Amino acid sequence: MKRRFLPAALLLSALSSLALAKEPVDYADPLIGTSESRWMLNPGATLPFGMVQLSPDNQGTDWKSGYEYTLESISGFSHIHAWTMAGLSVMPTVGFLNPRIYPPDAPSTTGDTAGHRSRIDRRTEKAAPGYYAADLINYRIKAEITATTRAGFFRLTFPESHEGHVLFNLLVPAEYPNILSEARVTRVSDTEIEGYSKQQSGNWMKPGGFNDYTVHFVARFNKPFKAFGGWQDRAIKKDIAEITGSGDTGAYVDFDTKEGEVVLLQTGISYVSIAQARLNLETELGPFRWDFDAVVQNARSVWNNLLGKIKVEGGTEENKTKFYTNLYRSYCARSILSDVNGQYVDPFENVRQLPDPASPVFGCDAFWNTFWNLNQLWTLVNPEFAAQWTRSQIEMYRQGGWLSRGPAGFEYSGIMEASHEIALMVSAYQKGIRDFDVQTAYAAMVHQQTVPGIAHPGGGRAGNRQLQEYLRLGYMPKEAGPVSLTVEYAYDDWCVAQMARSLGHEQDYATFLARAANYRNAFDPQTKFIRPRLRDGTWLPNFDPVGSPGYTEGNAWQYSFFNPHDVQGILNLMGADEFNRRLEAGFAASARTNFNAVGDKPEAVLINHGNQPNMQAAYLFNYSGKPWLTQKWVREIMNKYYGADPYNGWPGDEDEGQGGAWFVMSALGIFEMDGGAAVRPVYEIGSPLFEKATIQLDPKYYPGKSFVIEARHVSDTNRYIQFATLNGKPLTKPWFYHADLVAGGVLVLEMGPTPNEKWGSGPDDAPPSMSPRAGSK
Repeated sequence: MKRRFLPAALLLSALSSLALAKEPVDYADPLIGTSESRWMLNPGATLPFGMVQLSPDNQGTDWKSGYEYTLESISGFSHIHAWTMAGLSVMPTVGFLNPRIYPPDAPSTTGDTAGHRSRIDRRTEKAAPGYYAADLINYRIKAEITATTRAGFFRLTFPESHEGHVLFNLLVPAEYPNILSEARVTRVSDTEIEGYSKQQSGNWMKPGGFNDYTVHFVARFNKPFKAFGGWQDRAIKKDIAEITGSGDTGAYVDFDTKEGEVVLLQTGISYVSIAQARLNLETELGPFRWDFDAVVQNARSVWNNLLGKIKVEGGTEENKTKFYTNLYRSYCARSILSDVNGQYVDPFENVRQLPDPASPVFGCDAFWNTFWNLNQLWTLVNPEFAAQWTRSQIEMYRQGGWLSRGPAGFEYSGIMEASHEIALMVSAYQKGIRDFDVQTAYAAMVHQQTVPGIAHPGGGRAGNRQLQEYLRLGYMPKEAGPVSLTVEYAYDDWCVAQMARSLGHEQDYATFLARAANYRNAFDPQTKFIRPRLRDGTWLPNFDPVGSPGYTEGNAWQYSFFNPHDVQGILNLMGADEFNRRLEAGFAASARTNFNAVGDKPEAVLINHGNQPNMQAAYLFNYSGKPWLTQKWVREIMNKYYGADPYNGWPGDEDEGQGGAWFVMSALGIFEMDGGAAVRPVYEIGSPLFEKATIQLDPKYYPGKSFVIEARHVSDTNRYIQFATLNGKPLTKPWFYHADLVAGGVLVLEMGPTPNEKWGSGPDDAPPSMSPRAGSK
């Protein structure tokens, strides 16, 4: 038998292709969208939901502060980039010691406008999940950073100098101002320092707020430093053992370095104590010793395993970059608050111990409308994360008496509206994710929806504001709050009703289901809009569907389509023709601005994908008999709103993974209008980006091994579904059950360049709603 050999050129080509084969993590680009981004969206190093989000900063305290790509400078690398939270900035320098952090446009009243800021060389700047590097031109220092969940790691390559410094700033400019009331940094040895800073934040552009927290830290070097000092305001103190103070307080260490000498720095943080910070550091970085590259590789592996739970094939390289970058963003900004051994600080600033340290407590901005993005992604791809977030909310209820719609710092921020954390908890249960205290979870939901909100004794606000008015009148009167609260409270009522039914609480089910119809009390049959209504039942006069006040970050046009649980009910009230006419006109007009409200004016654009109230808009056509328009406009949003460079990643507010998760679900071709909270959750179908997507299913929660979505002949032109099959059987409706997906199988969509207006458009083809179709039996 003769052996056959590949020609040398062909063999080399094949080997080259294998060497260049990209893994999912290689497509995720942390620099995308970092111009005009929020504090929480940055290019730094972190692990999924990391307590440490170690990133470069280059701005002062201002809205959308943090890292701005266009500035090409860095003032420090800070460890915390959670909503309303900041702390422990590190900056290496050489030469004159300057502890100041100034914004890039600081006035030159002191003659020192830069502080210790350094320009960076954009050509050598690098960012990847878990790694960031930049050359600090002013100091000829190469700075590299990586991280574990609760620890940071710096590799600093110095020039030859007798004046090398590493500065530790405790008061960090951030998106929300901080009050630093007390701080201390102590020299432990000639290689280690430790300290803490007590801080308060939470009010936008005002000092102070609901969020009291203390950042404890330990920092250790691989090389002895020759001196330790600190500063309080402008007073620099040299050769000391400890620095204490408030306000602008910090510390520094000095080194002699040779040309190209590498100084390694490891840091650990905790919100509990210095001892806990040391435990976090030793537990997470101890196994790696001083091997920086091993920690980088660990971060890469963690991210690749997570991102690799979805494999996409076909499509363009740009769309793959967008897909995995958006998937990456879905796990970045929200953060773990508990330590490796499960200790954390409750809303009353008491130290608590979790029964299972592997299931942490979390902090974040609001769960406002995460049912249209993050909830769907986590429950499908990472059900364990959904379980952990649910347990975290239950822990909040046990210790603080309430669920929290925005548990930044494990506090009651009171941010945004309603109690949409309920939707995540209900969706988890309905999908079989039930490894949490179900009865306590249900009691917490009922409490949230029946007891009026309060000023919480631990700080901030808990519960639903003016709930008593909503319960008394069946709508939120203008005198008490925005009318948009009516539709938001009604949705949460529906979620509790679904949970009640699943648990067999039929009386509760009837009560909350009746309340879920309260949106009808705010619908004006004359104008056919959700309209502000007074306590006496009369409508707000001089009504303008775009300009009238009374809607949280939106307008009447947008909120009249906000009815996640009962789209059919709005269709019945508005009429199908008017429903479609408005939507079609709104999309045509909003496409001209790429579905984004420029200047942070969320009410100014009808389809404003840069804010939460109508992120569902494109999928409404699945309910109104025109699913081909869902396919058209979902694709247009993915094309126009989402970008693939630092300037145009998310022109609106990506908002801690919400924009990212919407893109991922839509690129797969599926969506949940009601947030997956129905007793039998369903997925609606859109227009997939890729020829094939394979979702790995978690065997702990789901019976199937994987679910595959094939979009045959798909392209930007071939965006319309011609016909579909689910597990080899014809699928004639634009939706299917969650149970069918998690059992494993294949959804095949035959795509084409023109709409098939007969597919999925029949009178009984729409996805389920609370209300029946008008005229149906």
